Amino acid sequence: MAPDGLMICSSIYGPDETLRRLEAAITNRGMTIFAQIDHAAAAAEVGLELRPTVVLIFGSARAGTPLMQAKQTLAIDLPLKMLTWQDAEGKTWLAYNEPAWIAKRHGIEHGAGVEAMSRGLAAIAKETTAAAG
Repeated sequence: MAPDGLMICSSIYGPDETLRRLEAAITNRGMTIFAQIDHAAAAAEVGLELRPTVVLIFGSARAGTPLMQAKQTLAIDLPLKMLTWQDAEGKTWLAYNEPAWIAKRHGIEHGAGVEAMSRGLAAIAKETTAAAG
């Protein structure tokens, strides 16, 4: 069962291909990738093992700024993030915080901007994790 507000999708691709597809889905929509955090690489640097675990931080000032104008505390949850990881059985997953949950957390109305963000993230997740067709 997923934690509250977390959308989790299984991927038909391995971790490297899922990450490549995620990067493409984000940039093809005109959004900016601000950072990539490779937790497995960081673990390896200190002599620890971790299966592939990568967070992409991305967004669009055009979409995020109006939400932060409504409630500046949203800045703690923006830009958006998506996590890709491989579990112990070798299955690859993608997860992200549902924008409606983020809005509720900060006490703002679930309006058109939040709905558009939810649809956009769902489309990115589907494009990233499922075969075309």
